[in-house]
Amino acid sequence: MDRGSERDTPPGRDAGDTAAGRIPLAVVVVDRDGLVSHWSSGARRLFGVVREDAVGRPAADLLPVTGALPEDPGEPLPDACARGDELGPDLEVSLGGHTSYPTAGRARLHPHGRPADGERLDVLWWAYPLVGPGPSRLLVLAADAARLHAERGHDDETAERISPGFARHTELPAPGELERRLPEILPSMGPGVSGRIVSQILELGYPVLEFSQFDRVPVTPYWGVPRRAGRTPTEVVAPRRRVTAAVVPAGAEEDLEYAAVRERLEFLNEVSSRIGSSLDLGETIREVTSAAVPRFADFAGTHLRAAVLAGEGFPDGPPDASTVMFRVWVEHNDEPGRWDDTTPVGEAFAFPEHTPFYQCMVTGEPVLVPRVTEELSERISGEFEKRDLRPLISGRSLLIVPLKARNVVLGFMVLMRRPDRPAFDDMDRTTGAELAARAGLVLDNARMYTYQENVADTLQDSMLPQVSPRMPGCDVATRYLPGTRLGRIGGDWFDTIKLSGSRTALVVGDVMGHGLNSAAMMGQLRTAVQTMAAMETPPAQLLRNLDDLARRLGDNYLATCLYAVYDPIVGAVTLANAGHIPPVLVRAEDGSSELLELPTGAPIGVGGVPFEAVHVKVAPGDRLVLCTDGLVEVRGTDIGEGLAALCESAAHPAASMDAACDTIIRALNTHGGRKDDVALLMARLNGIPDEHVAQWRLDADPREVGRARRLIREQLRRWGLPQTVETAELLVSEVVTNAVRHGRSEQVGLRVVRTEALLFEVTDDEPALPAMLQVDPYDESGRGLRVVSRLAREWGASAAGHRKTVWFEQAVTA
Repeated sequence: MDRGSERDTPPGRDAGDTAAGRIPLAVVVVDRDGLVSHWSSGARRLFGVVREDAVGRPAADLLPVTGALPEDPGEPLPDACARGDELGPDLEVSLGGHTSYPTAGRARLHPHGRPADGERLDVLWWAYPLVGPGPSRLLVLAADAARLHAERGHDDETAERISPGFARHTELPAPGELERRLPEILPSMGPGVSGRIVSQILELGYPVLEFSQFDRVPVTPYWGVPRRAGRTPTEVVAPRRRVTAAVVPAGAEEDLEYAAVRERLEFLNEVSSRIGSSLDLGETIREVTSAAVPRFADFAGTHLRAAVLAGEGFPDGPPDASTVMFRVWVEHNDEPGRWDDTTPVGEAFAFPEHTPFYQCMVTGEPVLVPRVTEELSERISGEFEKRDLRPLISGRSLLIVPLKARNVVLGFMVLMRRPDRPAFDDMDRTTGAELAARAGLVLDNARMYTYQENVADTLQDSMLPQVSPRMPGCDVATRYLPGTRLGRIGGDWFDTIKLSGSRTALVVGDVMGHGLNSAAMMGQLRTAVQTMAAMETPPAQLLRNLDDLARRLGDNYLATCLYAVYDPIVGAVTLANAGHIPPVLVRAEDGSSELLELPTGAPIGVGGVPFEAVHVKVAPGDRLVLCTDGLVEVRGTDIGEGLAALCESAAHPAASMDAACDTIIRALNTHGGRKDDVALLMARLNGIPDEHVAQWRLDADPREVGRARRLIREQLRRWGLPQTVETAELLVSEVVTNAVRHGRSEQVGLRVVRTEALLFEVTDDEPALPAMLQVDPYDESGRGLRVVSRLAREWGASAAGHRKTVWFEQAVTA
């Protein structure tokens, strides 16, 4: 066939057209141990071995080739069979794992199942190395050369010139089409494995048969390849190297240029569809890096600025020599572990100035090095301390592309190709830059999402209290689970508030709705509850005040709230409810649990509904469990079932308060579709023994100040705390003196309570709260509260009715 006939007759339209794209193929997959893992029906027909006898056997035994291999793996391999009159051992070379590039050839095999009379089977073969996860190492395609000769009718001279090769397609089915059709040949492969093989075949080349200098026929496994007249493969991959064929028909240059551009656009479109499937920053980084290997490069490493990786705000200013970059992911198709020691993932460092990496980082432009020479690799490696990069980068083609968003460099990607692949060129630089531009936008979206999530989490955490696990007379444990919608910000909250008299206020609330508005409302209501609790507002009155506040703030302020005050000295809990689910009380005596029956009340913000308080007697060791409805309410089920499950799980024995909370969460948080946030508060009501409380009534007489000091001294010594006497006497003297001098009652109350610390309380009938005064150096009074503030661990004052209480705490030292 001459040039003229090629121009006049489109490829695949000659007398041998029935063979073009319809040559029966044997398909064999070899694993990393050299054993056959897939043996197609075509292989059975061609080689005479059934699948059951082939799978699991060494491939070299089933496909023996005449010829000797070099004993030393470092010796040069024999020349590949690029021409039909040369037979060689290249198939055995590929089967033995000696090559990392695609090979093709013609070989005469001694098939199994035939007489051992020297008969040989003339086959054409193509071998594709497979990279990536999974045990598969090699994909082998083979065809019967004798059958091809008979079907096409070539003479012996022409038949001897039949040679297999690899061609970069100009018009093939889309990658998705190939992924769909590949399982027709490899039925045991899933879509993930077949997609990976397809992407490598498209990059490394497509199998073709060469009959003459100008006649090349594509070999497609059981499906045809539509081709336009005048189009021929433009790049033939010889078994040992990739060469550009000089068989371009007249007037086809524009078509070839169009095909190259189209192929790159297809690659970029495929990458765009693969990356950005998640807003998770880590997953996006892995997608972006993996998209380039192996189709575009053999190595890809992504580096990002610290602010991007941390999900912080947008980086300020361009990077410079002090900018710290994190190597966040590396993908390659070299042997496993080769890059791990030199380029470990997670390493953070500033890139030296005199390197192409730094040039790309500061200019924001791609940097192309077609081949890294020995001199350049020596210079680059010398800029990095304690690591030798020369064996990894010498001879490779290097392309560094910036990852940018809104004209700010977020990082860069390092791309390299092995020496046996074509070097990066200007078109590759354009393709790499476009790949990086799309990747930069996807990474910026993930960064912004991560930043917003961090802001939401910070906001939510700032609004949740730092609850002390030990309060006077009780132990506390809490859990908060954010919702799974709207940025995980919700309106659920809990709180513990320290009150006078060793009492503790326990609060759980739930603002209706989700998102920032609910979180902001929650913050306002929580602050209001803390303020009113510090003012000794009774539970029912507190909810009434909170309801008035919510209606003043706006019509959309709706919330439920449960407010309880525990008095460990009296052994009672006072509760008031505003539309919230009831608490659970677990009795220590018999381990039983019950839902406390409380007047439900209306939610906060409804208005016009009275609130009532209920007093419940409790014993030491009892546990009180408060939670929000997100824990017990499941769509499609009755909330009563959730409350029953809460009672049951709360009664389970536990080694600690934290373990008890975890038991409840595990028992009730079993539904994967939970979207609401959850607040859980558990208090073990230990009480305070009578022997740890001492109280007296003093006359409103200045002479009673001395008696107060004596009573305190004697009591502390009885408790075995003589080291606390001196400070306690001084502070009690100051507070009692103020009560006697400024009070209007005839008597003053004095009480001391021993818990983790010493609590001193002085009560009188003057409702006005004391205040620290600004005194001059020569003033003889007004310094009492300053002394208390300086020496006490904590102090305060509260008013209830017509009485006030001034209290202070003193640490118990050993």
